[in-house]
Amino acid sequence: MLQQAQHKLTLQTSGRRLYDFTEEVAAWIAHGGFKIGLVTLHLQHTSASLLIQENADPDVRADLERFFTRLVPDGDPLFAHTCEGADDMPAHVRTVLTAVNLSIPVSNGRLALGTWQGIYLWEHRHIPHSRSVVMHFVGE
Repeated sequence: MLQQAQHKLTLQTSGRRLYDFTEEVAAWIAHGGFKIGLVTLHLQHTSASLLIQENADPDVRADLERFFTRLVPDGDPLFAHTCEGADDMPAHVRTVLTAVNLSIPVSNGRLALGTWQGIYLWEHRHIPHSRSVVMHFVGE
C-alpha cells in the first residue's frame, strides 16, 4: 500500500565544512519501516547545501572546500551583498552551484546509496547555524 511520511531533521553546524548525516536519514527510514520508494531531502536554507559525496577519504571533502574557496572567495569585491559578513554572498553562490534537494531511492528498507556514498549537509557560512532538512518518503 502506498504511503507517505514527512519529518524535519535539525542539524547543528559549527562552521564551514561538510557534515555527514547519512545515519540520521537511514535511521528514519528504518524506524518508519519503509521498504521501497523514494526519500526526498529538502534543505530550508540559502547559504548551505546538500550533496551525495564520497564518505571514505576525508581528502575529498577538503579538496572540495579548497576548490570552492578558489572559485568563490570570501570578501570578493564583486559582491555587493555583505549584510552578514564577507562570507555572506559567497555562501549563496556556493548554494546555487550545488543543491538544496536530493532524492534517494529506498530498496529493501535501505537507502540505495553506493558503497562510498554519504549524504552531506555542506555549511557555507563560517559561524555555527541550526539547519533544517525536511525528509519526505513516498512508497511502501
